[in-house]
Amino acid sequence: MVKFTHQDAGTSADHWAAGGLTALPELPLDAAELARTTFIVLAAHPDDESLGAGGLLTRLQGLGAGITVLLCTAGEASHPGSPTTTPDRLAAVRLAEFAAALAQLQPAPDPAGPAADWRYLGLRDGNLAGHREQISRALADADASRNTDRTIVVAPYRHDGHTDHETLGSVAAEFCAARGYGLLEYPIWYWLWADPDDEAWRAWRRLPLSPAEQQAKTAAMASHGSQIRALSPLPGDEVLLPPAFLEHFERSWETYAWQRPGHAGASGRAYAAADAETVFDAVHRRGDDPWDYTGSRYEQRKRALTLAVLPEHSYASGLEIGCSIGTLSADLAQRCDSFLAVDASSAALGHATARLAHLPSARTRQLTVPQDWPDETFDLIVVSEVGYYLAPDELASLFSRVEGTLRPGGTLLLCHWRHPIDGWELDGDAVHAAAHRQLGWADAGLYRERDFVLEVLRAPDAGLAAGLAVAPELDR
Repeated sequence: MVKFTHQDAGTSADHWAAGGLTALPELPLDAAELARTTFIVLAAHPDDESLGAGGLLTRLQGLGAGITVLLCTAGEASHPGSPTTTPDRLAAVRLAEFAAALAQLQPAPDPAGPAADWRYLGLRDGNLAGHREQISRALADADASRNTDRTIVVAPYRHDGHTDHETLGSVAAEFCAARGYGLLEYPIWYWLWADPDDEAWRAWRRLPLSPAEQQAKTAAMASHGSQIRALSPLPGDEVLLPPAFLEHFERSWETYAWQRPGHAGASGRAYAAADAETVFDAVHRRGDDPWDYTGSRYEQRKRALTLAVLPEHSYASGLEIGCSIGTLSADLAQRCDSFLAVDASSAALGHATARLAHLPSARTRQLTVPQDWPDETFDLIVVSEVGYYLAPDELASLFSRVEGTLRPGGTLLLCHWRHPIDGWELDGDAVHAAAHRQLGWADAGLYRERDFVLEVLRAPDAGLAAGLAVAPELDR
């Protein structure tokens, strides 16, 4: 356990900003995903919810998402040496402050309006480690009352340095892992005792806050008067959360360690390549263009960016894995002397074949990769919106196939949606990270935004050492 006190000067907010905190990527959850998700928020003490997740709670209430807040203790041990109050009296004060803070975390605070649903577990401050089973049961009870099929738990960071915070974080992690739920962990005391040299935070995500969300969070933090102001001028009644510490929570964003959901498919397990034909045949039989590839401005823009980042104007031989109905295939084929588009879904491939019929260089073939693979070599391989439809070991096999098939100096283009994929184990960021770990090839271009990541890797040239040049990264 890290040793610190609230009186320590600690690491300043400016030092964190200079260390690169502002460059963290955004949390890949849009408004529609948040609205259809049930959130269970854990707070060890009154004020944790406002400091760590006040902006998120405001957004969720504005979107009408289902929210249950579980407050574990009344924070009655915050001033153990107070000469003016007792733990029981302080508990009553802090519970009232908590209720007032939650009322502020609404898009338009209304003192007469309903606050978020919250439950007080009545556990002893500083002793949550002895109540893990009770906390887990409370999580299960809250989960049983949810009204959506998606759940995300929001909890203190499991390595926050405070015993109560770490207990909640670890219980939440175990609960989410067992049920395949997403987990957002918010740091509190970590900002004080850690510093940018600690690598843990570099994998975290930012949630940018609107001015209204920042204002609501500020008002909620101000509701915790017993923590941000001295109880009296006497020793033992000092401010617990001084202004320098509060600066960490006055940023225009919140920061979370994000553990994506481990969704299961209809069979009760995560899908894999063997399921692709059945799953996507059913999708494509419901409509000719189930993802609106042809009409969506998002899809049109993504295709334009994909074509723009290709480092060569033309290729001798191209392969597209997971071509779907062939909208991107039609553009790629025009830049290849020979082009093969493959997909596991016969229904999707029927549409792709019709779309490519006027292009003499293009062929289609039904293959379930990585088990099936064409007996050819290529100087362009495109893996777009398909890598996360494989189990991790299948993805490794896919990259082995790519490595054995892509000609020296050839182009591997990867493009993937960055949001959770229902029923599948991986997401877009995991696919790209796996490509880097396994292949070790140089980046020839990288574009990343909240919704998708687009990347070009170059196979080592036969006459050059791999990875001599790395292209600059454009990250927005």
